[in-house]
Amino acid sequence: MRTTPIIRRKDAAFIAAFAIAALILIIIPTGFERDIYINATGAKAEILSCDDRGIIQTGLFRTGDQRCLVRVLSGEHKGLEMDGINLLSGSLKEDKVFVPGDIAWVLIERDGDGNPIFINLIDYYRIGAEWILVAAFVIVLVLFAGIRGIRMIMSFLFAFLMIWKLLIPSILKGMNPLFMCTFSLVLMTLVTLPMVSGVNRRSLAAIAGSLLSMVMTVALSVFTTWLLRIHGSVLEQSEALLYCGFIHLDLTSLFSGVVCLSAGGAVMDLSIDVSAAMWEVREHSEDIGKRELFRSAMEVGRAGVGTQITTLLLAYMGSFLTLMMVYMAQATPVMNLFTSKSIAAEILQTLVGSAGIVLVTPLTALMGLLMFRSDGGKDNCLRNRV
Repeated sequence: MRTTPIIRRKDAAFIAAFAIAALILIIIPTGFERDIYINATGAKAEILSCDDRGIIQTGLFRTGDQRCLVRVLSGEHKGLEMDGINLLSGSLKEDKVFVPGDIAWVLIERDGDGNPIFINLIDYYRIGAEWILVAAFVIVLVLFAGIRGIRMIMSFLFAFLMIWKLLIPSILKGMNPLFMCTFSLVLMTLVTLPMVSGVNRRSLAAIAGSLLSMVMTVALSVFTTWLLRIHGSVLEQSEALLYCGFIHLDLTSLFSGVVCLSAGGAVMDLSIDVSAAMWEVREHSEDIGKRELFRSAMEVGRAGVGTQITTLLLAYMGSFLTLMMVYMAQATPVMNLFTSKSIAAEILQTLVGSAGIVLVTPLTALMGLLMFRSDGGKDNCLRNRV
């Protein structure tokens, strides 16, 4: 009876530490906050009318410009009505054509005295709809998982902050991409698994199994990248970084790190499944032998590996499905297809990520055998559900 408050104090201390770490990540600057629009400010605006006479339609593509009368809805120029311009480059991906009633995000150019002189229409204003999606996601998760759902949201927030405030800036400043991706994965593992499953031996076994699997995945990623001669330029927009002045970036090292980072979530997911299953088997069968416990963990892992690998394959296939369609539409020979750098890179990501998922089951099972060893009775501290 006296052990329950101890567990709660441990969890409270962990959550408090997480909150402090998240707050620090929010506060610390990335070093890239410089204002590149010295004489401009962004604002939300409503499209009042449109003049499409400057748009040149060529088949599916539009070039030229669209003139719109807009009313500024936010910021220091709220209420201002002024003509704005929407430049079209002929890209279906980047271009947009507004109609009256649309809400847009605009950039207001100003003169030296701060007076608006020009409005550039950037894109549709999507922040409101995005916040609605976030709120709906949070509500559904909390209704489904209760307090644990709140912890899941906190771990999700921490992972995002780690990537945005630590991983990306550190790589841009010249730190080794592979090292920083691995370091970020380690920190996210140390935070995410206890946050989701509680502060207990189950989480500790899952952490140990995940980290060992990640180390092997990193080594395999580096080796296969060298073996297949994959250059990091296959990553989308990677060459643009070089042209922006970050010539020091090691894109190949970044690619290896991205491979590991992409598989990290699935590795953590399976590790906690195996660890939790081992604990449940041990708790309900105190006299179970180590061999039987290991066999049970492997059965759970085998069931999970199949779906996780398929999930990973579908995620990667979805990201380059249109590329495959282009190859097929052009009747590209199969040998050309599989020797192309982009396809080889996707094959590497899928297989290396899958290898990490396969490895995590036996490694987590071994860690579980060490940490769930029988101590003459049920561990009351761990019996409490977090």
